[in-house]
Amino acid sequence: MRIETLAVQSTGGPDRASGAIIPPITLSTTFERAADGSYPGGFDYTRSGNPNRNALEAALATLEGGAVAAAFPSGTAATFGIVFSLLPGDHIVAPDDAYYGTAVLLRTLFEERGVEASFVDMTDLDSVAAAMRPNTKLVWIETPSNPLIRVSDIAALADIAHEGGAIAVCDNSWATPLLQRPIDLGADLVMHSTTKYLAGHSDAMGGAVMAKEENERFARIRRMQEAAGSVPAPFDCWLIRRGLESLAPRMAMHCANAMEIARFLEAHPKVEAVHFPGLENDPGHEIASRQMRDYGGMLAFDVPGGQAEAFAVTDGVRIFARATSLGGTHSLIEHRASAEGPTSQAPQNLLRLAVGLEHPDDLKEDLDRALLAAFG
Repeated sequence: MRIETLAVQSTGGPDRASGAIIPPITLSTTFERAADGSYPGGFDYTRSGNPNRNALEAALATLEGGAVAAAFPSGTAATFGIVFSLLPGDHIVAPDDAYYGTAVLLRTLFEERGVEASFVDMTDLDSVAAAMRPNTKLVWIETPSNPLIRVSDIAALADIAHEGGAIAVCDNSWATPLLQRPIDLGADLVMHSTTKYLAGHSDAMGGAVMAKEENERFARIRRMQEAAGSVPAPFDCWLIRRGLESLAPRMAMHCANAMEIARFLEAHPKVEAVHFPGLENDPGHEIASRQMRDYGGMLAFDVPGGQAEAFAVTDGVRIFARATSLGGTHSLIEHRASAEGPTSQAPQNLLRLAVGLEHPDDLKEDLDRALLAAFG
């Protein structure tokens, strides 16, 4: 069965109790025991299991080609669950342009716990190999990266990790399993902020970890999820699973719109550079063409000047909303350097676009108007 069909059929079939095609939301926190003390429905307490969470986890594992999945209340919580499975003294190799929240987590809570991270350019395989140590247990891959839109070779990085006795983990939030299949390329774990494209409507928060194998490492992630109560609410699970049904057509529109806007900005006289792997002159184009079905809905571009000039552009848009996040139906624009603070890897003149589902001509006109108003 093709992935587009799997996404639509992710409900698992009609509800056995009612016959409903769309499964009900089970908000109950507790479930009835039988006279002998057992739980005939298979659930005892929502922290340890819930019909909506179980259905979401099963769907996510299927879409990513994994054996099993664990859902979390946010993408950061999913990252925490993965790294928490390591022990003090372990070492991580991570991208120098990793998502800001991931870098903060590694440099604060886990460094204090004795888990050290080395941040390197993941597009430079020699640098990654040189950063490996005898105690390296995990190589963190994020591609395309946030916000610089760099593309890393998942298969090559997984080989480096495995040769060094480590596991390879890929943040696939931006590409989604529709565009990129990290497990097929050698990754052991795949992480998502399900808040983004999988939910798809900017109205539910969640995260998830999908594993190639249901082994002891995944069991440790599952124990942390349940023991710490790091679980998403049933309604959020229901919303995210609902979002999976429209994932394929939404991603097709996101990608098509982003490509149009990237080519428009590439030719615009008031734009210095465009960062988008769909452009033939982008440094990541060759790798992205090999490991992705399409190039995604995220791009970034540089304007002349610095923060003030970038802010002038964001002040001039009318359709793009000035907001954090991505993956929803609305197009968003953000100055990442100011959002992330002094340790940001984003240049002051860089603006990140999350391209939504509006008509691309309206989006191009909006950006053109803002650029001309800012620079004349």
